[in-house]
Amino acid sequence: MIAPIERLGMIAPAKKEETALPVQSGGVSLFASVFQSAIQNVKDTDAEKVQAQYLLSTGQLDNPSTVMIAAAKNEIAVSLLIQLRNKALDAYSELTRMSI
Repeated sequence: MIAPIERLGMIAPAKKEETALPVQSGGVSLFASVFQSAIQNVKDTDAEKVQAQYLLSTGQLDNPSTVMIAAAKNEIAVSLLIQLRNKALDAYSELTRMSI
């Protein structure tokens, strides 16, 4: 099952003594937790797909459409991760082009 990424709430302005990135409990930034969640989602859906393929190839799976559904979930999770990476790289390159 694909777990939805948590909705981003309002981010309070950073104070002088705080870091620029919003930090969740445990000291992990919100940015890092979004990527960790997306990576874990890809790993989970890939494991689900591999398990379904194994069950189908050994004849233990009654419904072959389960393999196609698992493969589609994995493809969507990978696509989401790639898009997140692309948007992060675009934002980084935009920040590096800004003049101070």
